Amino acid sequence: MSPIFGVAALGQGEANTLTEKNERRLFGRRRRANVDGGREKSYRVYVTAEEDAQLRARAVVADVTVPRLLFESAMNANIETTTDRKSAIAELFVVTRLMANVSNNVNQLAKFANTEGQFPGAAAAVVAEYRALAVKVEDVIDRLADS
Repeated sequence: MSPIFGVAALGQGEANTLTEKNERRLFGRRRRANVDGGREKSYRVYVTAEEDAQLRARAVVADVTVPRLLFESAMNANIETTTDRKSAIAELFVVTRLMANVSNNVNQLAKFANTEGQFPGAAAAVVAEYRALAVKVEDVIDRLADS
């Protein structure tokens, strides 16, 4: 046993526990690593008892401390907030309304084409606008589905 880890004087069961702890430190820490000069800025977050219990439970599942859980969650670019989701839904409503307007124009063009026997040249622009809006709808739906 290595005296570096203070294991030489301990029993075999205790040595395994220390080895497992050292192994965990090699592959992941509960706390973030120290930085030279320390960290100068801190934030205080107030939570209810229920929120505290939820945070502690999530931290236990992730095998990290609550501050590390909060930090990593906040720094993760793939996390979507409620504000992001509401914004995407609002955008979807706007685009859906625009598509309704464009589909009304397409119906008017179809009526004109059936009455006059010719398809107006401006119809191509309306179809292109509709296709562009359809792509926007698909993008917003994809964003919502990923959350």
